[in-house]
Order: sequence, then structure tokens, then C-alpha cells
Amino acid sequence: MSDDGLRGFMRGVNKSGDLDTRNMGKKKTEAKNSAAARNLQDQSLRGYLQKLEKSGEMLRINKEVDPATNLSAIEWKTYDQLGKATYFTNIKGHPGWEACSQIFTDRKKWAMGLSLTEDEFLSGILRRIAKPIDPVVEDNPNAPCQEIVKIGDEASLYDIPVVTISEDDGGPFIPGGMSIMKDPETGIRNISIHRQQIFDKHHTGFLMLPRQARTIHDKYRDRGENVPVAVVIGAHPAIFFGSAFTTTFGVDELSVSGALLGDPVRLVKCKTIDVEVPADAELILEGEILMGELRDEGPFGEVPGTYAEADQTEVFRLKAITHRRNPIYYALHCGMPVTDTQATTGIGIEVATWDHLSKVEGGMNILDVRCHTASGLMMLVIKLRPRINGQAKTALLAALSGPYLHPKLAVAVDEDIDANDLRQVIWSMTTRVHAEKDVTLIHNTRTFALDKISPVAEGGNQFERMGTKWLIDATMPAPTHPEERAQFKRAMPKNFDSVDIEDFLPEELFK
Repeated sequence: MSDDGLRGFMRGVNKSGDLDTRNMGKKKTEAKNSAAARNLQDQSLRGYLQKLEKSGEMLRINKEVDPATNLSAIEWKTYDQLGKATYFTNIKGHPGWEACSQIFTDRKKWAMGLSLTEDEFLSGILRRIAKPIDPVVEDNPNAPCQEIVKIGDEASLYDIPVVTISEDDGGPFIPGGMSIMKDPETGIRNISIHRQQIFDKHHTGFLMLPRQARTIHDKYRDRGENVPVAVVIGAHPAIFFGSAFTTTFGVDELSVSGALLGDPVRLVKCKTIDVEVPADAELILEGEILMGELRDEGPFGEVPGTYAEADQTEVFRLKAITHRRNPIYYALHCGMPVTDTQATTGIGIEVATWDHLSKVEGGMNILDVRCHTASGLMMLVIKLRPRINGQAKTALLAALSGPYLHPKLAVAVDEDIDANDLRQVIWSMTTRVHAEKDVTLIHNTRTFALDKISPVAEGGNQFERMGTKWLIDATMPAPTHPEERAQFKRAMPKNFDSVDIEDFLPEELFK
């Protein structure tokens, strides 16, 4: 779609250019009334969407869009050019359905979703998740996620406005489903995100990397049983965060979500399988992973912004669909940055890296950690206040050996650099780096499974890669060398910190 085409769709917001909040307001009122009747905290996606819309972080598109041909380009361009999430009210072939996309694309939106300020975001998350709160299973015959129930042949994946996302994708994919399965030995839930290509009305692919879900799958395989799985689509940001956050195997990620909510996640039992799901979710796919069955899947535009090749994956068989009345489909975008995919996983990497660095050398003086979405999750910037020379490099080594494999490049910057501003980071790299001693390469290390420039390990599959990690110390000499450090002071405008341009420029520029 051309830029003119995008502007045409944006004119469909409404005639005045203001947001039409009537339908969203109705859905928000339904959610609030339902929660208020039970004196419960709102754990829905709808409350968050209302917050985005009221703050101007989301635009509503009322013109008809087609999930097979143009919805993906519209939502991607809307964020790329305007920095806004999108809400679609008129979806071709899917009356009664609405959809949202690009709702978690940056820290500002995430901070709103978790009710934190941007300044306290990482530290606030760490403070909360240190006190996990286990979910509770309710006997609730009126659970919102089960207002509509379709079982067996009545349930069809074709009824859902699943999007064909990137040009060369092998078909429509569900990339944002939060899959809940139980360890057959302990009964402990695991929740994680797995892409699912639609094969037919009852079957999808189910990609599993060698992580926790695969471990559970293999336990069922050893028992000769299929894996019961509930796929949750559209839930409160705290629940989505929990599904994307890597914890120790055997920890229910919904307890992380509860910690972020400050309240237990409310669950209800599925209709056809022994799995519990968030009661206030938009949409649930109940089914099972078929043991021993593989099908060709892909290609698919993945997190780095390139394609994962077609390959074989496990198969998910649908048994039931349950959803809210007037359901909202969360059309997560995965592909060329920047999308929700990079931003969501990136937040998890930042939190885990900050926590990891807090244990190095008795605690690093870390000021910020940024996993840059534009890098496809493979670049970290660590902002710190080194006490002595060499400490920045220690932090970089620790960051590249942290809980996530994704980052292969780490850059350390000083406290006078905005770690989120790549212009300042690049300036720091060119003015404060002596490549011979400040750039270090670490060869023959495991790298991110989707880092296609790194070769596949001998005898491995496409997701087993070995490559080079590199770290760049772009910090000034430490405070223990004040004369050397003084040479690198930034030449900023006079009274830079005290001058406010809003006092001098036309007011309309800041409305």
C-alpha cells in the first residue's frame, strides 16, 4: 500500500479526524460492569485498549480492511509513520469481529499497560515479580472468555480474522497465541508463545524450540499421549508479559503475571481439555498437539525481520473455540521491526539482563538496559556508571552470557548518553571507542536461533546456530582517571539543562 493509501485509511477514522470511541466505550463499559458486579480488578485486554485510545496512543480505523491482503501493511505503517497502535472495526468476511495490532510496540505503551512510569519501568517490574502471586481457579459459569462456545465441527479457525502478515509467508499465521500446557508429572502450568500457521479449519502448525514447552511435549511423548493445549489470544498486558518472560522450568508464568497485576490471575477450566485459562481473555482455542505427526510449515517473517525457512513442525488439532461476545482479535505482527514481537521479547530481555547484572561484582551501578527493537533483539545497550576501568567490559561479558541467547552485540555507554537514542549511542561509539582495545569478539558461541548470518551448527537444524558475539566499550575512562575523562565531555549548548523551548515556540506545536 502506498503512503497515500495509508492516509486514505486514516481519513476513515471519522470525518472530524477525532477518535470514534462509541463501540470501544461500550466494550469497556461491559468489562467494567462485569468486574464491578463481582468487585474484581479488570484483567481484560479491553481496559488497556481504552487506555491507549484515550491517551492518543491508538487510532481507530473504520473503513473495511482485509486480513488476507492489507490489514498487516496498514497496522505496520501506522506505527512506523505515526507511532500509533491500531484498532479495526470493519473486517472483511468477519462480521462481529474487531481487531487490534501494534499495541505493545514501545516502552511507553508497555508502561501504561503495567501501570508504571517509564522512568521506573524495569526496576518496577523487578520489584513486583520478586513477589509472585499464584493464579486462582474459579467456578464461574459466566466467564467472559466462554460467553460463546463452539465444540467439534461447529468450531472453525476460518471464523477468526487471522492475518497473512509478510509477503512470502506460507499462509495466515497466529503469532500471538499464549499456549498453556501442564507438566504431566507435576501438573504445573507452562505458558509460552508459539507461532501457528493455519492449515485448515481444525489444524495449525505448532513451532516449538528446545525450551520448556518442548520438555513438556517430550514427557507426553514418553507416555504415548497427545499434549492438551489451550491457546489464549487477547489478554491483559500483565498476562501477555508473563507468557513472553523466561522463568525457571517448573514456575507457573501466570504467577509472574499475578505479581505484575498485584492480584491473582483468575482462571476457569476449559470445556474439552484439562487446562485452565484466564477468565477475561478474548479468545481461547482448545485442542491438542498430535504426537508423532509433522507437517510442512512456513516460511514465516520472524523476529529479526527476515524469513524462517519452510520446515516441518508439530500439529495442533482444534477441539473447541470459546470467546467473548463481540470478540477482539489480537493481530500481533511479527516480521520487519518495529513490531510488538520485538518490543515484548525485548522488555523480557531487558528485565532479565538488569537482574543478571545486579548480581555481578556485587552489583553493577546500572542506569538503563535497552534491547533495541530495530536490531531484531540482537543488540543491547547498557548504560552504567563504572567505578573503575574494566568494569564496563565485565558488564558487557555478563550481558552477552545472560538468560537470553538473542543479543550478540552489546554496547556500554556512560550516564550522559540516552541508551534509547541510537544517535547518541553511535556518537559515543565513534568518539569514545578505540577499536583495538575497546572492541572484543568472542567466537564459536551459541547465537539466537533466528540469526541467519550465524551458521548452523554441524549436524544441527536451522535453529541451532553458532556465531560470534561482540562487545563494544563506548564509555569514557573511569572516574579514577579524572584528567583523561575530562577530555570526553560533551560540548552541549550553553544553559542546555535550563532552557525550555516551549517557552519560546508557538503553543500549537505542543498540543
